[in-house]
Amino acid sequence: MSEKNRDGKRAARERLAVEREKQKAAEKRRRTLIVGGAVVGVLALATVVGVLAANAGKSGKSGATGPATVPSGATGKDALAIPVGKDSAKSALTVWEDFRCPACKAFETVYSPTIHQLADAGQLRVEYHLVTLIDGNLGGSGSLRAANAAACAQDAGKFREYHDVLYRNQPSETKDSYADNAKLIDLAGKVGGLDTPAFQKCVNDGTHDSWVAKSNAAFQSGGFSGTPTVLLDGKNIYTDRTMTPAKLKQMVEAANKS
Repeated sequence: MSEKNRDGKRAARERLAVEREKQKAAEKRRRTLIVGGAVVGVLALATVVGVLAANAGKSGKSGATGPATVPSGATGKDALAIPVGKDSAKSALTVWEDFRCPACKAFETVYSPTIHQLADAGQLRVEYHLVTLIDGNLGGSGSLRAANAAACAQDAGKFREYHDVLYRNQPSETKDSYADNAKLIDLAGKVGGLDTPAFQKCVNDGTHDSWVAKSNAAFQSGGFSGTPTVLLDGKNIYTDRTMTPAKLKQMVEAANKS
């Protein structure tokens, strides 16, 4: 088999993997519509197919008040981005995510191995922005609580590892399990060296709640339509139906060669 054919088949398999993850998320939404009734169904549908800004405005009612305590090492405008990777990387990936969002989990499941590989190779810098849209649309506080815990993990230098743990253990979209700080602290045990008294205090005190609320407000005012929003050097690649991990890798490598 030629190298061209092998690459073509590999790209096809990756596209199928992406579609399968999207179909799984769609099936979860369909079950929510059936079980939850008309009101919950409409909210759930809005959450994943767009998370419209009008609905997202409800997420401001998080109870987060006071000055924003910025996580260690946060960068960008108003220090609202958590960076992963080297500053010298020629490509930048901006990711807006909600830890309760099933579409975000689908994206991370398919793309995170490639993103980590490129970041570790010094070719890609990733900037994560945390938002709380699901809290606003379905109620609860799991998006806020999980985002605060992730910011606490950033203080401990363990953001990427904890970020991945949160997505691997993500509860059903309609179950607000991440509203429980004890659950978030328990999951920290899956990351070596993270479950410390300092981390526990940060989570229980909601140290970064106001910072998370400020990040969510920036998302709302940014004109974005939903989560995840994924921008490669400013271009929205999540809406590109031809995008695959292999294509992302090719684009980043090309940028680093230029």
